[in-house]
Amino acid sequence: MGVMTATDLESGCERPSFGPRPDVARAARSSGAPVLDIVVPVYNEQTALADSVRRLHAYFADTVPFPFRITIADNASIDDTPQIAARLAAELPDVRVVRLAEKGRGRALRWVWSRSDAAVLVYMDVDLSTDLAALAPLVAPLISGHSDLAIGTRLGRGARVRRGPKREFISRCYNLILKSALAAGFSDAQCGFKAIRADVAALLLPHVEDTGWFFDTELLVLAQRCGLRIHEVPVDWVDDPDSRVDIVATAAADLKGVGRLLRGLSAGTIPVHVIAAQLGSARPAAPGSLLRHGVRFGAVGVASTAAYVLLFLLMQEWTGAALANVIALALTAIGNTAANRRFTFGISGRPRVARHHAEGLAVFGVALAITSGALGLLHAVVAEPHHLTELAVLVVANLVATAVRFVLLRGWVFHPRRNREGGTSR
Repeated sequence: MGVMTATDLESGCERPSFGPRPDVARAARSSGAPVLDIVVPVYNEQTALADSVRRLHAYFADTVPFPFRITIADNASIDDTPQIAARLAAELPDVRVVRLAEKGRGRALRWVWSRSDAAVLVYMDVDLSTDLAALAPLVAPLISGHSDLAIGTRLGRGARVRRGPKREFISRCYNLILKSALAAGFSDAQCGFKAIRADVAALLLPHVEDTGWFFDTELLVLAQRCGLRIHEVPVDWVDDPDSRVDIVATAAADLKGVGRLLRGLSAGTIPVHVIAAQLGSARPAAPGSLLRHGVRFGAVGVASTAAYVLLFLLMQEWTGAALANVIALALTAIGNTAANRRFTFGISGRPRVARHHAEGLAVFGVALAITSGALGLLHAVVAEPHHLTELAVLVVANLVATAVRFVLLRGWVFHPRRNREGGTSR
């Protein structure tokens, strides 16, 4: 297949209308369209491109029992990537090249996906960090109609990952932010190994604004809010040591995207219910409001802090500051977990109550480390600090610990996906 331009593709595909979810492989075969369109976005990848595409093509040709297409989406590369891509398209059947004038992974995926005639749309990183053996489990539930989107996860049970501690830490922090701020039900937003049904993509893509690295996170959040089924596949993943992704800049852009999504969802400018109705979803899976959770958690936190201060003041003369801090924090933590369980997150009844309190104690351990660390630092700086100074330091540290506790409780302990049978998350 040769190099195709935007004009070439513009007239070739119809937007699918959403209906029942049949086996799309059968429909694709009857129409002559490929079942899979695997999009590989690239920017200045002259070193890795040829080998990766040949490996990918050989794997598909040997293992995939239905028509496929590999689309190289060139994001305005300025090295030899366009020439190498053109040679690959001329050499290998079922490989095409789309040349875009602007950079942006999200821009490339949106452009190709929205114009593809394939039934299932796939995205893969050019470095092939993800083991290709996960491809069949990724696309099978989409082809059968069981699920609407599928993602590879490096953080799920059964995944085997090799990467540096820096990227591991950033990845887990980012996903914790998504869980706490957006109540994300998926475990790994940024793994470059995803697939979506074309009929679903046709309705979701017009509402996805990001054109860069936050694109797939925004798509997943929107899909979840619309009540769509997201399938996760644990993957084997090896970090690319030559990756040129600016982690800090990407993280900053992602945090801006999280803020934009929060504003849009809170203000109702993102028409979740309309999209859900178009998709035939009976009930949007919108989690509880972050604002509502934050206000109620704050109220519980104020009461807990007041109780903590009272207990600390009552006990410090007899037990000393360190022990008084531990006892006061432990007692208020138990009450805090119980109050947030019922009042903030709307979970009632006995199911999972023991687990919630056990995990609440783990969260308490984190809070204890913060407050005890602050107290230890104070005594390291000042030999004999005044009781009021100790109290002030501990109150500030407790406020920090409270913020951390909110993130952990919302994103982990009381996350809706983990508590579907134990009550209702508001």
